Amino acid sequence: MSGAVVIGGGPAGLMAAEVMASAGLPVTLCEGKPSVGRKFLMAGKSGLNLTKAEPFDPFLAAFEEAAPALRPILKAFDSQAVQDWAKGLGQEVFTGSTGRVFPRAMKASPLLRAWLARLAAHGVQIKSRWQWQGWDGDALVFDTPDGQQQINADVTVLALGGASWSRLGATGAWASLLAERGVGLSDFAPANVGLLVDWSSHMTRHFGAALKGVAWSAGPYHSRGEAVISARGLEGGGIYSISRGLREGHGLTLDLLPDLEVGDVMARLAKPRGKDSQANHLRKRLKLNPAQIVLLQEMARPLPQGAEALAELLKALPIAHAGLRPMDEAISTAGGVRLDALDDRLMLRDLPGVFAAGEMLDWEAVTGGYLINGCLATGHWAGRHAVDWVRR
Repeated sequence: MSGAVVIGGGPAGLMAAEVMASAGLPVTLCEGKPSVGRKFLMAGKSGLNLTKAEPFDPFLAAFEEAAPALRPILKAFDSQAVQDWAKGLGQEVFTGSTGRVFPRAMKASPLLRAWLARLAAHGVQIKSRWQWQGWDGDALVFDTPDGQQQINADVTVLALGGASWSRLGATGAWASLLAERGVGLSDFAPANVGLLVDWSSHMTRHFGAALKGVAWSAGPYHSRGEAVISARGLEGGGIYSISRGLREGHGLTLDLLPDLEVGDVMARLAKPRGKDSQANHLRKRLKLNPAQIVLLQEMARPLPQGAEALAELLKALPIAHAGLRPMDEAISTAGGVRLDALDDRLMLRDLPGVFAAGEMLDWEAVTGGYLINGCLATGHWAGRHAVDWVRR
């Protein structure tokens, strides 16, 4: 036997490796790609939102129906713990106006370098280009540059990611290997994903424009986040936050003036327009910017002339679209290992001594610090209990 084996080099796998190695277990981490942390580094290109500084209950609520199962896990490695961990790696953090927490460096590479140095100091061996192929009896099997290799592990932590951004390593190919062993799985689905829109030619010059100060709704899901008009549709936190509602089949509406009631909008629109065009009237009376006006016209041309009908439209503009972007382009995925297939230690019920963590578990949360915190917390929890499993 060769101590602990972690399969997957994302945040959850690296955290599990750190916890187990810190406890004195010999740890081998196997990663299919040439290097670890590739999706982590990609997330760092937009600032690396590590966590969200807010009270625990609203933080937990972001995990929707998975919240009860994740409560003790997130409690054990909460937002403050993530911040302390980053600082322990020499990475100062700051909290933005919305409570989102970022490294002061605003990128992932310094943190990842410090993390890998710590893992090396603990003796963690990292084997890259080792593609997991399942089991041969009790042995873990890998395709490697030196041919097929096998490892017999005392304990295994699987942290193989979801099924988005396959070029960074999260292919979801592991699902068939676990299904063969009877592990309960849910189908993968895109989460935190952009929207496809077939724009008319009028929109071309507005590609890249930001929609700020608006509110989005899709069934029970609501967001005050911004979005960007792109050549292929709509992108950004405001859309990602309600993409689950779109996936579930709800229509999308946009409130262009969320800080005003319909009556307030009507009163402003009822003021004399004079010689102004309708677009100029909207700009002057309601402070709508060109991106908001052109989107309004794109979705509802010809616009109603009456103040009441126009006010109601501005407060609930239906957004016609062609569906969500492909799953491989999603920031994260829903689906994976069902939580009821795991015990409260995150050990697979059908595979004693095999734990699972990170995005490969069937939980989802909106962007805003919840995703990385969830991966770190589940990796930390799985690592702790893997140590207990070996020592019992």
